[in-house]
Amino acid sequence: MMYNASYLDFLRNVIESRLEKIFKGNDTSLSLYPPSDLHSELGRFINLQSLNVEETIILLLALVPHLDPGFFQSVIAPFLPNGGDFPEFGGTKGKNHRGILPTGETVLFVLAGNDPAKRIALYRYFEEDHLFAKKNILSIELPEHHEPRMSGRLLMDEEYVQLFTTGKISKPKLSSDFPAERITTEMNWDDLVLREKTLGEIKEIETWLRYNDELLYGWKMKGKIKPGYRVLFHGPSGTGKTLTASLLGKYTSRDVYRIDLSMVVSKYIGETEKNLSRLFDKAENKEWILFFDEADALFGKRTSVNDAHDKYANQEVSYLLQRVESHAGLIILASNMKSNLDSSFTRRFNSIIEFDHPDATERLQLWKNYFPTTSERKTKIDLEEIARKYHLTGANIVNVIQFAGLQTLEKKSATISADDLLKGIRKEYEKEGKMMRQE
Repeated sequence: MMYNASYLDFLRNVIESRLEKIFKGNDTSLSLYPPSDLHSELGRFINLQSLNVEETIILLLALVPHLDPGFFQSVIAPFLPNGGDFPEFGGTKGKNHRGILPTGETVLFVLAGNDPAKRIALYRYFEEDHLFAKKNILSIELPEHHEPRMSGRLLMDEEYVQLFTTGKISKPKLSSDFPAERITTEMNWDDLVLREKTLGEIKEIETWLRYNDELLYGWKMKGKIKPGYRVLFHGPSGTGKTLTASLLGKYTSRDVYRIDLSMVVSKYIGETEKNLSRLFDKAENKEWILFFDEADALFGKRTSVNDAHDKYANQEVSYLLQRVESHAGLIILASNMKSNLDSSFTRRFNSIIEFDHPDATERLQLWKNYFPTTSERKTKIDLEEIARKYHLTGANIVNVIQFAGLQTLEKKSATISADDLLKGIRKEYEKEGKMMRQE
């Protein structure tokens, strides 16, 4: 069960009590208490977070439009038999929603009526250090044109709407509002062939993911250590940067989201910052790993200011630096060239890890890891010789095996031939504009 209908009855009674006092002078105090229900997601959440009565009412005010679009109108209508507006209640209309959408003013009216001191006291529920903000549960939308702060809509985060209405939270999908896609892998650490030094540095990241909370809270180091962990992966394409990020998520039970920079960077002034803000706000208080692939496009060096465009480009980098530094989770930047990144970023990395081209021994291990076990190799295919002769990355090797495998299937053959393997290698060299030289 996602929510108990008795919560809506409770909210109706709370609002009616306030309206009775305003319209009829009946001094019915808000001494009502919400139902105790541990069988619904909503009830369990209220209990787990130890919400007080006022916090519970605010939560229900934000949730109710998603459950009953006519709820507020049905409560208010009996008190306005001749119709008309009731501005004290607050609320606004949406583009598609036909009912009343609650605002901060709705919260103030329901909980404090016309008492100025009580109304001011309620602002604390929307400050940055409150549970609602820290866990990104709900907020007051920033109103336009310098209108009163509490005239903004009372908004519940979509994930909590899903939790209270369906009982589960869906993974966010790539969209204009969320410019990232979740990446996973079926591979294991054994499939990742890297230098010992590189593997050791990756192990340090895994250690942070596992023990950071204990260090901050168990050892009381919060406030002494900066939040989050920032890592740079640099090296040629195809050397395992994306796979490493995916494996870190897989083995620490965290979702990994690769940021689509084409949807983040905008030519319009201020839009890049807005896109980044939405992304980081969504990731706040989540145990996600944010993976910025080909990060040069966003984290490049600041330029000397020659015109307005340079000025705003530098502002984007400055804003990004601030958000990256304050983010409490793991952020991985991947770049083919470390030198392309702004030095203000590299100074703040907790770790800078180089992914180099594999040597002959590592290439042989990659060939053995990726070669299909169901296909017999013809005796003249010497993987050791191929690994020594041809300088390929792990991604290149996967592409070669895919090409050769498809050729084998088309021929209705049972084995991969050396000929098809060499054709695949030649294609990889040509793609990168290299001569197929052999040692």
